[in-house]
Amino acid sequence: MTETTDAVTAKTPAAGRRAARGPANRPQQRSARRPALQRITPWLFLLAPLALLVTFTYVPVANMVYYSFTDWDGVSPDRNFTGVDNYTQIFTRPELFRVFFVSFYYLAASAFQIAVALYFATVLSFDLRFRNLFKGILFFPYLINGVAIGFVFLYFFQDGGTLDSVLSWFGAETDHAWLGDPTSANTSLAGVSVWRFTGLNFVLFLGAIQSIPGELYEAAQLDGASRWQQFRHIIAPSIKPVLSLSIILAISGSLSVFEIPYIMTGGATGTSTFVIQTVKLAFQFNKTGLASAAAVVLLLIILLITWIQRRLVPDEKVDLV
Repeated sequence: MTETTDAVTAKTPAAGRRAARGPANRPQQRSARRPALQRITPWLFLLAPLALLVTFTYVPVANMVYYSFTDWDGVSPDRNFTGVDNYTQIFTRPELFRVFFVSFYYLAASAFQIAVALYFATVLSFDLRFRNLFKGILFFPYLINGVAIGFVFLYFFQDGGTLDSVLSWFGAETDHAWLGDPTSANTSLAGVSVWRFTGLNFVLFLGAIQSIPGELYEAAQLDGASRWQQFRHIIAPSIKPVLSLSIILAISGSLSVFEIPYIMTGGATGTSTFVIQTVKLAFQFNKTGLASAAAVVLLLIILLITWIQRRLVPDEKVDLV
């Protein structure tokens, strides 16, 4: 009996050491593998979108930059390197650079559009009858396809069209060709852009205003603040980031207008924008290298304007509570 007990006692430490080496080390091995998995897992989820982003965004942009230094016609396999000749033509040929001045019409229209959208977003953020109906009316034009809008307003501005008929109801007889001269044509096209994109800015402003805590309005009303004072001291500081975003979108959009003037006038009567000219250079005159250089210039201008805007109006954390 004593020998059996001694034998069991002798074997127990060895068994204890084996038990200590097994289960005790498994959590350490798992904890060592866990950080590696945590580092790899996000990249596994990002692999597909990153591949799509590189394939359909960065690779085409890189090819566009390469084509901008060649005289490629878009069809021929030959691409002769021309250096900065394409960029020199853009800044030295008046007919190529003049189209930038058309953007001022759309830039002025964008400023008016932001002001109108901000006004309606502020008014409809307060308790008002039929405000949901007005929200739908303001946002509805943005849901319509741009090509359809172009055709609708093409008949609206034509001679004897809808606009002339409405003006005749008020005794204003006019034989003015609204799309016949550069000034009235660009003004009309910019007005169509205001009608279409006001709803987008309206929704952005309305969402930002509705995210403001209601207690601030209640406290302001108790202090006797008017609607204008509430807008100036509560709404305006709170929506500053959204307003900055809207300004960036307005500037970039005014420089890259395409579908509405292309459908309504095709760039005739001095309404050609920079993008319309770029498309014509590439597909009508077979100057893909020059068109690529124009696209690169437009991209750099938009990036520069965005950088300047960010430097002048940096993002600030708004805390009104």
